[in-house]
Amino acid sequence: MSPIQIALLLLAVAGVWAVIELALTLRKTRTVVDSLDKTVSDLNNTIAEAQPVVAKLDGAVDELTPALAQVEPLLKSSKTAVDALTSNLVEVEAVVRDISEVTGSMAEASNAVSSVTDSAAGAVQKLFNKVKAPAVEAERNLSAAAEAEQPTERVLIGETGDDAAAGDDDAQKPAAKAARYYTYAPAETSEESCDE
Repeated sequence: MSPIQIALLLLAVAGVWAVIELALTLRKTRTVVDSLDKTVSDLNNTIAEAQPVVAKLDGAVDELTPALAQVEPLLKSSKTAVDALTSNLVEVEAVVRDISEVTGSMAEASNAVSSVTDSAAGAVQKLFNKVKAPAVEAERNLSAAAEAEQPTERVLIGETGDDAAAGDDDAQKPAAKAARYYTYAPAETSEESCDE
């Protein structure tokens, strides 16, 4: 075989290989074009469905345009109202400050009056205690002297002579039976024990 024939043979093999590669590339391109065609058709459907929504949004925007024109004056009037409210709050703060000063002054005056009345009441109480103390002491001395003069009482236990004579008639005459009572000598008071 001559070199020209070998070269032609190699060229034929390379041509066949190029044709096969071209066919494979065309097949892949066809599948890509088919998927791209499906994507475009889906996109067209989506756009067709979105057109009524966009039309409604356009109508809503057209309706909102007059309302938006009215918002600006409302914002201006609300700013004016907020400014007025701020100035009112400043005035209220000043009034509250004045009230707190007045109540503080009143509290100080009340404390002063209270201290004056407390000191006056204390002086009057001391005066009454000085006048009352000798009278109380004299009364205590009189009651101590009266107790010292009283005789000591005795405790009586037992039956009287009439009860002993009655004997078995006790069941018939319960009211006639003498009442028993106990008396005790008066206890010493703390003043007497202090004196001793």
